[in-house]
Amino acid sequence: MTSDSPSTHTGDHYSVQYDRLDDEPLSVAVADAVATFCNMNVTDLDPLHYAINADALERLFEPRANGLRSEGSVTFEYNDCLVTVTATGEILVERP
Repeated sequence: MTSDSPSTHTGDHYSVQYDRLDDEPLSVAVADAVATFCNMNVTDLDPLHYAINADALERLFEPRANGLRSEGSVTFEYNDCLVTVTATGEILVERP
């Protein structure tokens, strides 16, 4: 996710597009998205691994030998938010 990543932010949800070919780990992009939605510093959040296995999340959506995964999503609770990561690269953060 870069500062140029398209995003939408309303009072009830925040959505950002993650570039799966970027060097930034998906787990960092998720934490950044949650921090933005909650109007917090990312260092004030609980560690992501308290909510989900970050390594497994990375592997689930990493590029494959035959290209990028085009379908699927995972949803989990993190920092009192519901986070959905999709195979298309969207990170959606909302209140549960």
